[in-house]
Amino acid sequence: MKYKYLFGPVPSRRLGTSLGIDCIKAKTCNLDCIYCECGATTLLTNDRREYVSASEILNELGDYLKNGPRLDYITFGGSGEPTLNSAIGAIVRTIKKNFPAYKTALLTNGTLLSLPEVREAIMPFDCVLPSMDAVSEKAFRAVNRPHADLSLDEILEGLGAFSRQYTGILLLEVFIVPSINDTPEELSLLKKVIERVRPTRVQLNSLDRPGTCGFVEPASPGRLREIAEFLLPLPVEIISRNAASAAPFAATGNVPDTLLSTIRRRPLTIEEAALQLNVTINDAAALLLRLVDEGKLFREEVNGRAFYKSPQ
Repeated sequence: MKYKYLFGPVPSRRLGTSLGIDCIKAKTCNLDCIYCECGATTLLTNDRREYVSASEILNELGDYLKNGPRLDYITFGGSGEPTLNSAIGAIVRTIKKNFPAYKTALLTNGTLLSLPEVREAIMPFDCVLPSMDAVSEKAFRAVNRPHADLSLDEILEGLGAFSRQYTGILLLEVFIVPSINDTPEELSLLKKVIERVRPTRVQLNSLDRPGTCGFVEPASPGRLREIAEFLLPLPVEIISRNAASAAPFAATGNVPDTLLSTIRRRPLTIEEAALQLNVTINDAAALLLRLVDEGKLFREEVNGRAFYKSPQ
């Protein structure tokens, strides 16, 4: 069967082996972000309707999954804003009912979370990954170039309302555009909003492939680390390919020794260890767990936060 709305599976930095579902026709969105790797928005709209029918998507998905392929996630994303499709709730609920072995994820710009019906529709997802690049009106309009009907205040209120209701994994992506949303004033405002949203993790990203506008430059690895450190003690990690770790743990024999040397001097959280090693929180957690199992570290909770300490 030739698939029109499924793509991949693709190796995802955040979701592992991910089968994509494109439930919006290219390029339909209510933002026209200057960094978007899918190119300029050709249909800038805030109207929700069934752009791609649920039956077509589910027919393709049923055919693909009939042999039980190994997937970490079935992910709604692709060439537009998935929540503009009014059938998204029906589709994900059918997936959860008919294919319960598979986890589902949603990549969204978060702009429609102010609508109760959208929040209700996406509750079944195991993982929701909204973006929030700016919390000031000036930066929001410069980076995201929204549809005229969108209100930044309503978007931020909707994200907060969703985070209070949602019980799954909430990964909040912040895309850094140098000189626009990384000023001290912007970052201070951003941190205050994120503290209220309380996502599972904050994921910092920056340009690593051609975007919509040629003038957008990537943030340097050093700048991303500075921003991540500023956002602590929020659970923050850097996911930009430009700042990816140069080698996995297995190829870097001195990584545990480097980490242990620091922890002997002061306890670290998982987030702080991830920043020091320039790896994801998942990789840092795996390493810390191994060091605990080996008796080289122990875990202690202080005021609700987990710290890793040296027994020596």
